[in-house]
Amino acid sequence: MLNSVDAALNLSVMEHFYTIQGEGYYQGAAAYFVRLGGCDVGCTWCDVKESWDAAAHPTMSVEAIVEAVVQAGAPLCVITGGEPLLHNLDALTTALQQKNIKTNIETSGTHPLSGNWNWICLSPKRFKPCLPQVCAQANELKIVVYHKNDFRFAEEYAAQVGPQCRLFLQPEWSQRDAMTPLIIDYVKQHPQWQISLQLHKYLNVP
Repeated sequence: MLNSVDAALNLSVMEHFYTIQGEGYYQGAAAYFVRLGGCDVGCTWCDVKESWDAAAHPTMSVEAIVEAVVQAGAPLCVITGGEPLLHNLDALTTALQQKNIKTNIETSGTHPLSGNWNWICLSPKRFKPCLPQVCAQANELKIVVYHKNDFRFAEEYAAQVGPQCRLFLQPEWSQRDAMTPLIIDYVKQHPQWQISLQLHKYLNVP
């Protein structure tokens, strides 16, 4: 864990930018993304494998991150990775919320939750199990569908989240032509689920 007091105030940041949220419940909304370095989940199809090594990226202070979000005029900040919960996020989220910026996290749920969140997007992976306490607090469950067996995996996690949690199925980008028709059929048969697309890739924005 990278969650010492010093690490909480200086975070490994692979990239940060103002864009459009491409996935899940906030799809299409303006959002400032902060992609933190470090991940120990190891998804074979990950499209940001360069984020895995936290030491490969420069650190930024909480103050500098918040100033970048404020200067952009963003109403919402999404903390992602990598796996952002490798870091202690209490200081960052508190500072953002003091500036009236909503805080969202995208996490695999493999590490204890830190930070104060307006929205928690849980995206569990087969490669490492999600912690039950993170499942219980999720506002959104987003399952990446790489293979047809992922529908069963999705239902296993849907049974672990709360009744108000929103459920999304998202085709893995390289398999979208094969998986999207299956997802459409599945959602029609199981309407508690919705489809999430990587809209930012279709729009060609970061």
